[in-house]
Amino acid sequence: MKNLFKIIILCLLFCYSSYAQQLVENTKDMSLLKENEFLFVNKPLKDLLKEIRPEIKTVFVIDRYFCFNFRTLDEFKKDEGSIDDSVMLFVYVKDFIEWKWENRPKNTETVWSKEDVEKYGGLQVARIEIINGKD
Repeated sequence: MKNLFKIIILCLLFCYSSYAQQLVENTKDMSLLKENEFLFVNKPLKDLLKEIRPEIKTVFVIDRYFCFNFRTLDEFKKDEGSIDDSVMLFVYVKDFIEWKWENRPKNTETVWSKEDVEKYGGLQVARIEIINGKD
């Protein structure tokens, strides 16, 4: 009986410890990405994206970097939403990004989708920059 109790306790501890919390729980925590940049450099973009809980709503792509935003384009234009959500995450990658604006669905060219994660998730992160809307 004691052994069974010990096994159950060990299993519960193992299950509890294997549950990993995301690094960025909300946009206020975005600076943690820069502080822990060394965890993501030379790793796939998808590993970085897994650590971000807030939904990425829009993206702008130029040559070798993504600019991720946590507000929609309409919210950005109307200056709506939380000041904390106005943070921008710049992720520089090692390879040129094959991004064709004309091939994206009309009126949703800047929307980040799960298909984008699958397509660009393998790119290796080179650098991370954060621009706060409060600054």
